[in-house]
Amino acid sequence: MPVITSPLRQSDRETAGRALKATLVDLLDLSLVAKQAHWNLYGPRFRSVHVQLDEAAVLARDYADTVAERAATLGVSPDGRAATIAERSGVPAFPSGWAKDSEAVAALSAAFSTVIDRVRRRIDETGPVDVVTQDLLIGLTAELEKHAWMFHAENWA
Repeated sequence: MPVITSPLRQSDRETAGRALKATLVDLLDLSLVAKQAHWNLYGPRFRSVHVQLDEAAVLARDYADTVAERAATLGVSPDGRAATIAERSGVPAFPSGWAKDSEAVAALSAAFSTVIDRVRRRIDETGPVDVVTQDLLIGLTAELEKHAWMFHAENWA
């Protein structure tokens, strides 16, 4: 039994909770991938990509907090532990070591595309059960797509 009560039916809370927990994991991993690239970046576009990676990490962390708080609001315990992220994330792994600017941009483009695809599926899942969660995921997707566009444009040669 959840500690927090929710206006949603139990089955609806479970559906919304699964979507929120999975989104939390993806966002936390996306923030870690962006930071890993940020710290290991080199190349002629270092400065602009370095700043862009930091912006991506902040976006992912900020939305992770919003998503976790929505889950808690529904009586669903958020799980952002490292082991959970490692086990459940759908974000492509970022290689260890130094990352050339063009490689980092390509990796972040792929990471954003993956997260966007996964969140868009969750938008469809949550619509019938919780329009508030769906709305949160829609707003998140708009921001993810904007940042993905910027990484895609950076990588277009």
